[in-house]
Amino acid sequence: MNELFQGDIIKITGFKKQLFVIVSKNAFIRATGIFHVCPMIPAFPPGPLHILVCGEKGETGTVICEQIKAIDPNARGCHRVDLLKYKDVMNVSDAVQGIFEYD
Repeated sequence: MNELFQGDIIKITGFKKQLFVIVSKNAFIRATGIFHVCPMIPAFPPGPLHILVCGEKGETGTVICEQIKAIDPNARGCHRVDLLKYKDVMNVSDAVQGIFEYD
């Protein structure tokens, strides 16, 4: 498996055209060997948990932050197609973290 990091836009075997963004911290990925992803949907309206992003190589879409999935890259084929700019990683991370904050 090639090394994958937070903010990578990936394809996962079994999902034809669907792209995903890795939202787990790099330390978590290194410690566990798994990571969490959110789907990236083209032409979806942005909102508080739907973050519009553009990858460094031009992949665009809206990250759906409430649809978090855990992925074992050893069990599924995953490969990087693009990566987010740091400001987009921060916006997505803030949205995901906001789901789990206390009231």
